[in-house]
Amino acid sequence: MTNPFTKIKRFFAEIVVELKKSSWPTKKSLRQSTIVVIVAMFLFGTYVSVLDFSLFHVIKLINLVIV
Repeated sequence: MTNPFTKIKRFFAEIVVELKKSSWPTKKSLRQSTIVVIVAMFLFGTYVSVLDFSLFHVIKLINLVIV
């Protein structure tokens, strides 16, 4: 019977090896990517808010005309 702690130790050693193979972003590129994501979220949120506001008022107008 194999020791379960040996398997756990090997698992974490393999994780370390795989993480060393990864390419990590520099602080500058990470900052730029974060800014792009925040701006995109703001623009998309604004678009959805305007669309929601517009559709709400269109539906409200339709209900007033029908009723």
